[in-house]
Amino acid sequence: MKRRSLLECLGLTAVSAAAGVFSDRQAAAKAAPSAQWPSISGPIPLPGDGLSAAQQRQTYRRISLLDRLEVPKGYRADVVLSWGDRLGAGVMGFNNDYLAFTPLAPDRALLTINFEYISALTWREGYSEAHGRSLPFAALEELLQQAGGAVDSPALPAGTPLRVMAEQIAQAALEDLGIGVAGIKRGADGRWRHESTPLERRIHGLSGLNDPSQRLRSSGPAAAVFRQRRRLGYNDGLGDHIIGTFANCAGGQTPWGTVLSAEENFQSQVVEAVYADGSSPPPSQRPFEFSRKRVAGLGNPFGLAGNKYGWMVEIDPRNPRKTAVKHTWLGRFRHEAVAVRAMAGKPLVVYSACDRHSGHLYRFVSREVVADPRDPANSRLLEEGRLEVAQLQPDGTGQWLLLAPQTLIAPFLSAQDVNLGTTTSLEVPHSDRNRAGGEVLRSQAERERYCRLYSTLGDLYLGEGSEQQGAILIDAHLAANAIGATPTARPEDTDIDPISGDLLITFTMGGSDETGSPDPAIFQGPKGETPWPFGWVMRLSDEPADATQPGGALRWRMAATGGTPWEGGLGFANPDNLAIDQRGNMWMVTDRSFGNSQSDIFGKNACWILPRNAPPEQQAMLFASGPIECELCGPCFDAEEHTLFLAVQHPGEQHGCHESQRIEMQAFTLEDRSGQRFDQLRTVPLGSNWPSGVPGRPPRPAIVAVSRNQGGPLLAEA
Repeated sequence: MKRRSLLECLGLTAVSAAAGVFSDRQAAAKAAPSAQWPSISGPIPLPGDGLSAAQQRQTYRRISLLDRLEVPKGYRADVVLSWGDRLGAGVMGFNNDYLAFTPLAPDRALLTINFEYISALTWREGYSEAHGRSLPFAALEELLQQAGGAVDSPALPAGTPLRVMAEQIAQAALEDLGIGVAGIKRGADGRWRHESTPLERRIHGLSGLNDPSQRLRSSGPAAAVFRQRRRLGYNDGLGDHIIGTFANCAGGQTPWGTVLSAEENFQSQVVEAVYADGSSPPPSQRPFEFSRKRVAGLGNPFGLAGNKYGWMVEIDPRNPRKTAVKHTWLGRFRHEAVAVRAMAGKPLVVYSACDRHSGHLYRFVSREVVADPRDPANSRLLEEGRLEVAQLQPDGTGQWLLLAPQTLIAPFLSAQDVNLGTTTSLEVPHSDRNRAGGEVLRSQAERERYCRLYSTLGDLYLGEGSEQQGAILIDAHLAANAIGATPTARPEDTDIDPISGDLLITFTMGGSDETGSPDPAIFQGPKGETPWPFGWVMRLSDEPADATQPGGALRWRMAATGGTPWEGGLGFANPDNLAIDQRGNMWMVTDRSFGNSQSDIFGKNACWILPRNAPPEQQAMLFASGPIECELCGPCFDAEEHTLFLAVQHPGEQHGCHESQRIEMQAFTLEDRSGQRFDQLRTVPLGSNWPSGVPGRPPRPAIVAVSRNQGGPLLAEA
């Protein structure tokens, strides 16, 4: 626990506490033996830090977190692009997340970049510097406060100051989101730098608003819903075309060279709930909000239909003239990840996950089989198939359930609930099918009542053929709950192990909200604790998918568990994005929330190596840590694995721009490798100035390239 009062108890000042840090770390560096895996010193004792128990107590009793990207000795981190840099006809967007490396020639490549969301405080503080123009932030916030904090912008008379400013700032925010493609070139020194190229492009949250040729296309059954002439809800008048993409979080690459970009937390900007026919309530139900703490309802001023967001978007980075497509067979939910399995003679399989408390793991199976995994025509396989969702059992087995009209209603019930006579809350499509959204079942009696009302998914959703299937896909999360899919612990990334073929899945934390929680029989801490807030990495193997026979069996096991070493964890907290190198080592970045006393002990978000083969004390090695209050995202390698690209997202998100001497003292009780407990005093800057490092200068999200000072492979040969 953090204890601010410890300073007074010890009679120390912030300056004297910080002064002792560097001598302690220097002593530790001299004492630490060389290790096979490159690593840095973190904020807590780790099994692989090379220190004795006494050295751990000395090293970690007083530390200071630094507002910089820290990498091992002999490595460097170079900024490649930062928010506001020119990118084709647009600029580098805000809060860069997923990265994909596409080689063009030995020393030239493209980086595809996701821009996820707006951090209210730092976006306001840095906007004029990044874009070279100012916006009326304070005036808009004042008018919104007078209007009650939120407004349905289109309902205001045209030309009124509040409506004009709402549209102006919402447009600026949406144009800072979406997807970008950037050119990079490797110099004679072996380092990658930005190089403008005609292939650069930006697809943002309002692409196509004023130029119909820039609109995105939709494929699959939901497109039939978008084309409906009569509907229960809102009609944006665009048919099966879509304005823009935003909330672009994780993603993946296909063997044929395209990139899949996942729309995640779209519910903050447009209406998430849908009616039984898949149509959306009007945008007025997600009004526009703007303050120093929150930016929401960005779709409201432009009448964006909520059912057109929350999809998987495919773009071809090598072809800026090719229209981006939202593939609706992959389902609409809070997509955080995607992994593609393409084998000749087999159907195409695409795994994805829904990053929410009680979110599910999904797989799409194409109707036709793959002929050549590298054939660009494989994109068409994403346009016809089936969507399935995982049902996991506590014994490590499971099966895939089909999201289709004929599937029986059987709301999930945990094995632990059965044993204890309790019931885990679960949100399902609302039993009044004239209402949009869901309702929460809180007892077994409510589950039984629901099953008496509806027998199959076809009873819950309206339409015939593609329209009904499209409505199910649009409401995938609630439909999956209704048929018994396992609620999981915020699944964040899915990657395929190139050696074993297993699917690796990160689950960032076991928590809950008003609509659900993960299965307590599966998502437990090292000693059976529930909830366990520090996350897991799972290995899953499933039977080869059959193009004609739905479903199939799977097996799973937890491969790594977060938490402090003395609680049975591997030393990290809240695993997020993954990258698997050619030797099967797992590179993992973390995403813990700041200001959370339960996880503050883990310090800054970081990049870890989970070696494929290593002694027990080196199961997780701390490779890098980010600037203050940031999240490291989107790890990816160049073709030779000489460079690791990382997206540094939202530095300074909690406190904004760092000013000199603006610090916080934190105190923790730690445990050394012998089991002896000791106290730590920690100095933490509030806010960030990264990447400039200049006090008083706003932080910026950016992309960095990590490499060895002398070049060569990131990891030495074992």
